[in-house]
Amino acid sequence: MADPYHNNIYHQGDGDSYRTYGQGGQDGYGYQTDYPPQEEDAASDVTEGHDEEDQMYEGEYQGIPHPDEVKAARRAARAKARTMADGVSDQEELAEQYEDIMEDCGHGKFQWTLFVVLGLALMADSVECFVVALVLPSAEKDMCLSHAEKGMLGLIVFLGMMFGAFIWGGLADKVGRRKCLIIVLAMNCISAFFSSFAQGYGFFLFFRLFSGIGIGGSVPIVYAYFSEFLQMDKRGEHLSWLCMFWMMGGIYASFTAWGIIPRYGWGFSMGTEFQFHSWRVFVLVCALPAIAACLGLMFMPESPRFLLENAKHDEAWMILKQVHDTNWRAKGEPERVFTVTQIKTPKTQEDEFIEIQTATGTAFQRWVVRTLTLTKLVMKNVLSLFGRDLRLATLLMAIIWFTMAFSFYGLSVWFPDMIKHLQHEEYESKVKVFNREKVEQFHFNFSLENQVHKEGEYINDKFINIEMKSVKFEDSLFVDCYFENIRSTDTIFENCTIRSTVFYDTDLYEEKFTDCTLENVTFLHNKKGCHLDNEEENDVLIYLVSFLGSLAVLPGNIISALFMDKIGRIKIIGGSMLISAGCTFFLFLSFSQAAIIAWQCLFCGVSVAAWNGIQVITVELYPTSKRATAFGVLNAICKFAAILGSSIFASFVGITKVIPILLSFGALVAGGVLALKLPETREKVLL
Repeated sequence: MADPYHNNIYHQGDGDSYRTYGQGGQDGYGYQTDYPPQEEDAASDVTEGHDEEDQMYEGEYQGIPHPDEVKAARRAARAKARTMADGVSDQEELAEQYEDIMEDCGHGKFQWTLFVVLGLALMADSVECFVVALVLPSAEKDMCLSHAEKGMLGLIVFLGMMFGAFIWGGLADKVGRRKCLIIVLAMNCISAFFSSFAQGYGFFLFFRLFSGIGIGGSVPIVYAYFSEFLQMDKRGEHLSWLCMFWMMGGIYASFTAWGIIPRYGWGFSMGTEFQFHSWRVFVLVCALPAIAACLGLMFMPESPRFLLENAKHDEAWMILKQVHDTNWRAKGEPERVFTVTQIKTPKTQEDEFIEIQTATGTAFQRWVVRTLTLTKLVMKNVLSLFGRDLRLATLLMAIIWFTMAFSFYGLSVWFPDMIKHLQHEEYESKVKVFNREKVEQFHFNFSLENQVHKEGEYINDKFINIEMKSVKFEDSLFVDCYFENIRSTDTIFENCTIRSTVFYDTDLYEEKFTDCTLENVTFLHNKKGCHLDNEEENDVLIYLVSFLGSLAVLPGNIISALFMDKIGRIKIIGGSMLISAGCTFFLFLSFSQAAIIAWQCLFCGVSVAAWNGIQVITVELYPTSKRATAFGVLNAICKFAAILGSSIFASFVGITKVIPILLSFGALVAGGVLALKLPETREKVLL
């Protein structure tokens, strides 16, 4: 049986630093005609009697050029630019050839399938950013979290993402995009599973950190991976459409939280030591996008551009042929033949992976050497971003990523915290104050909420089967009282005297008695752990704010996708950041919850265009060997700015609006102005 790839054996030249793949044509690129030659008598009966000159492209009547003519014109322009240049490097020649190959492959079924799979991976990253914020109101009660522990839980995911972006971005340039992406998604799924069952704060924190380290690498890999399957004139638009999945992740998280967390009947318990409430079900459901993406990647190939960079010629050729055949079959033209017979690819560098023979050392020793070598190569790649050719671009991009993330994530925390602050102020304004009340032999069988009792006397009273929410007893006296089956939230006794009183099956621990005198007081069978409050902790407004903030980016996503290739990345980034800076001044008018939600939607809708432009230009500024590494480093800076911004902005809630507004305004203006200094990349082939 003949070998179907017998014409695709690569030969290595003696003096050339690049290898030649296959037998080339006269133009040096090895392209043939679009269709195989036919015998003279092989014409179809359908076309008999028609001359080829009579065949006319239907768009010609409207003066629309044929797509093949447009493609040929672009190639001719690039060839002319190469001839006019003083010298064309081998890397640039490979980039031009790869662009020609992707144009021949077309944009179709293969790219759209990959678009959905990678979109689900991006959606998983978005869900990870929302999940802790949505479960925190319930988790803090379930695990009895202090304010410091809640703050750490909110930041730990971004801390994990920061390290994950740096680590996995670097590894993707050495190990492969597909392989690394499958690993990070698997880490996210495993961590979600174990964190949903973790009963203690320490274990839950660890698994959320591990999940962040995993999913943090998805964004750099997804954009680098998808960009290498796109031709130049499709790249900006379709990378921007891919950003839509980040919005969908926020909507998915909000809707599922809304539908699952308030459903307390969905959980179960095994005694008092193991509780599986509905918010834990939500954590499991949040792993579904990552699971779907991981399964989809099993059927997707590695990036051929990455394989060519690592001199894996046969694999790259076969994948490119798969892309070509998949697209043209779906378009109803299965007769189109993949005509590439020559691909120039770089040699494997001498300092690349050190392969150790099976007989050399133990398996552990081989693993250690490979790990150390890989670490060295990744760090070398990171340092090369600050070399002479890339130093300025890296510095500008780092500042732009930092300023954008500092403002965006800082305000993303400030908006919901301000809403909570306004709710708290409104709640406190309705507090009921009882002064010097004297109650004897009374049975309290109704709940107490939002009350302050000062200098009261309670003699031989019973408090049985009730809830106490935001109740404070000051300078009060309790004598011969009995408390049974009490559930409390934000309830304290301050400077009280309590005598001959029994607390049975309550959650009123001794820590809730501040500067109190306890005489002959008994605590029996105290409730263990904390409890969930159905009404307060699952306020629909929490999910509504998250949903509206995610949905608000839809117009900005559509506009940026439609105009990314028309007006350019630089104008999109600079214009969006400067307009967003102007929008921050509307925050001075945020006197109500509705106003804050409106300004949040406006800010998110405008700023998302800048995010799309930043991500597109990041993959285009750097060569293939450094693309994921650079994206990972910049995304790590982004997550660091997110941690810094959210911490700073949250500290001013309820104190002043001026500082957060001025900080976000200054950062956005600085980033927007610097963005205008970046080179435009919309007509640049991927190196």
